Amino acid sequence: MPADEERPGGSWSPPEALASFAQLDDDRGARRGYAEAVFCEGKTVEQVAAIAAAVRERGARTLFTRLRPEQVAPLLAALGEDPAALHVPEARLVAWPAEPPARSGGLVVVVAAGTSDLPVAREAAVTAAHLGREVREVVDVGVAGLHRVLGHLDLLRSARVVVVAAGMDGALPGVVAGLVPCPVVALPTSVGYGASFAGVAPLLTMLTACAPGVGVVGIDNGYGAGHLAAQIAAS
Repeated sequence: MPADEERPGGSWSPPEALASFAQLDDDRGARRGYAEAVFCEGKTVEQVAAIAAAVRERGARTLFTRLRPEQVAPLLAALGEDPAALHVPEARLVAWPAEPPARSGGLVVVVAAGTSDLPVAREAAVTAAHLGREVREVVDVGVAGLHRVLGHLDLLRSARVVVVAAGMDGALPGVVAGLVPCPVVALPTSVGYGASFAGVAPLLTMLTACAPGVGVVGIDNGYGAGHLAAQIAAS
């Protein structure tokens, strides 16, 4: 049975093969109140599968982020079917178990400026949901047509925190921050033409936003944005 809080330190010992390349954070749930995450992009298929098997053995709620396609099937096989895992291909993420924890705290609204920003925005949304928050998504409401975001004002103003994912010029988080009473987590994406410099242009725009209450995470860091939003909305 998976547990929302991980077992106290000392109750689980990693297999010798796993200990040669990874040390799972046994008491993160108890220490911080949030599930561990495993960044999979730089790991081998075998390493990811071994980590997943250990996660299942100790029963600790875990997110697997930035998965490559060839890692997914071995990971899901190692996690088993009872309980099932949730695979969100668009977000390159697997959550185990599939069912998120009981909802608490305030509402997190995740906004994607364009459809091309949706994979990063969805990583943020799934992360926040699996850290125990209610999450709503608003998609394709970039500044090229401001009437679109204005049509969602009631929802945006009901949020405890809003995550805004945007590439191109990165202007949308500042616009949203001027319309809502809550903090905005600005999430720059690497979407855009050459002068966007793979996300550097929107990152700089967000860092220099004139609207107060904007915090910025790194380029394409959907997991970081979702985690920060979940913590802000916790109270």
